[in-house]
Amino acid sequence: MTETDVIKLDQFLKLKGIVQTGGQAKLLIQAGEVEVNGAVETRRGRKLVKGDRVSTMGESLTVGKG
Repeated sequence: MTETDVIKLDQFLKLKGIVQTGGQAKLLIQAGEVEVNGAVETRRGRKLVKGDRVSTMGESLTVGKG
């Protein structure tokens, strides 16, 4: 696996337009509003890989799709 196969959770939320800024991502994650693969994730630096599922604010997104 290469470095390009990994994205941090806060960066992924910004990339997908869930939040506009890193600060918004931080608050959303620290508030326990984000799940990764069905479990609440509070680390904004959590590294995501292709196939991981991220759910927040009524949306469910898969890393590496779309």
